[in-house]
Amino acid sequence: MVYRLRDIILSLLVLISLCWLFSLICLILWISQKRVFFIQKRTGFQGEVFKMIKFSTLRDVVSGEHEEHNQRKRLTPVGKLLRRFSLDELPQLFNVLEGKMSLVGPRPLIHQYWNLYSEDQKKRFEVLPGITGWAQVKGRNAISFTERFKLDIWYVHHKSLGLDFKILLITVGKFFSGKDVYADDQTTAALFDGTN
Repeated sequence: MVYRLRDIILSLLVLISLCWLFSLICLILWISQKRVFFIQKRTGFQGEVFKMIKFSTLRDVVSGEHEEHNQRKRLTPVGKLLRRFSLDELPQLFNVLEGKMSLVGPRPLIHQYWNLYSEDQKKRFEVLPGITGWAQVKGRNAISFTERFKLDIWYVHHKSLGLDFKILLITVGKFFSGKDVYADDQTTAALFDGTN
């Protein structure tokens, strides 16, 4: 209950204080690429599927391209800027208000991975997924899924308001660095195959 109250209060404060930025990004995205939001099914608490919302940062796939490949080439100029400062994550505050996400927790991944997780890895779903998390401040997309899941499970076992506050502080500190946004020179995020 305390975590939920914290999430609601902080999310509302951020949305209210940054409503001008939110509106500006929406306007720029609509003018530049005619699409503002990207909505995708992700796995949440206890394996529940929900629709996570982000600002759109990629152009559409054209003939001969695959959704998973050359993501970096599909980043729009505005999208690059949004990802550089993680501003594409802002709309997830609505997921937090909805109760499907928390400010802090394991990052929600696409639901297609559900059958690839081991029973131990599924422990990361014992808490709400978060906008930021222990794995994010420890390496984000630059670390393997194996390491990321270990960090997520460690967080589940050590979750506390104090740890969350520490993670939020580190996240704010990393905001301007733009580090670990990309998995490699082609993709913005690696694909999980059950072994990596």
